[in-house]
Amino acid sequence: MSAFASLPQVLHPKEEDIQMMLSAGVHTGTRNSDSSMEEYIWRRRKDGLHILNIGKTWEKIMLAARVIVAIENPEDVVAISARPWGMRAVLKFAHYTGAQSIAGRFTPGTFTNQITKQFREPRLLIVTDPRTDSQAVRESSYVNIPVIAFCDSDSPLQFVDIAIPANNKGKHSIGLIYWLLAREVLRLRGSVSRTSDWDVPVDLFFHRDIEELKKTEEEAAAKVDEAAVATPVEDYAAVPEAEGAVDYGAAAPAGGAEWDAAAADASAAEW
Repeated sequence: MSAFASLPQVLHPKEEDIQMMLSAGVHTGTRNSDSSMEEYIWRRRKDGLHILNIGKTWEKIMLAARVIVAIENPEDVVAISARPWGMRAVLKFAHYTGAQSIAGRFTPGTFTNQITKQFREPRLLIVTDPRTDSQAVRESSYVNIPVIAFCDSDSPLQFVDIAIPANNKGKHSIGLIYWLLAREVLRLRGSVSRTSDWDVPVDLFFHRDIEELKKTEEEAAAKVDEAAVATPVEDYAAVPEAEGAVDYGAAAPAGGAEWDAAAADASAAEW
């Protein structure tokens, strides 16, 4: 825990949090590196990939959460993701923290052109990738909006105020960072207790591919069909009759014939 000496004891990560970050690949960078990201890079592997310092990632998440909580109106915070892997995470983050979200293409002039219908005046901007969301970062510099960005080893830090070193190209990494950030924001607001786990699973922040969902639905439907075919259907028509059982259907015609004959004889005698 010496890596987190600058943080209070309350803000120190648990072993589960570090394991989740490692399993999601938050520390995995790219083969390229930017000169401004050197202080966040721990070392370089033999295959050329840069490994990010996960301790600094946690410290920057805590710092970003404290900045977000300092904004009085949660709707003044805007989370942006033009990358498909982060669209679902941005929407979930906005839902649980009360912020606004822009998932998909960022319309130029959203922060600068007051004539546009999408015009917004946020006080804080959160971007998933400063390279993909460069238009939003550039416009925020024109109107003095502070920027929090998830930065990989090759991400430019121009106009970025708080850089969270993390893998911003994997769907699990992006979803986990947004989940940790949302959880810490709610903890600082007092909505979620630190002694208990957050009841929102991290899976909700992960990107889901439509083709994968269709495959799972088809597999589930196929299993249901197989189970229905395997279930035996009883043939009630083939059930043998019990001994001594009366066949009322066969006795009725014979009795009816006798009654008709008796009625005919009685009428003939009267004539």
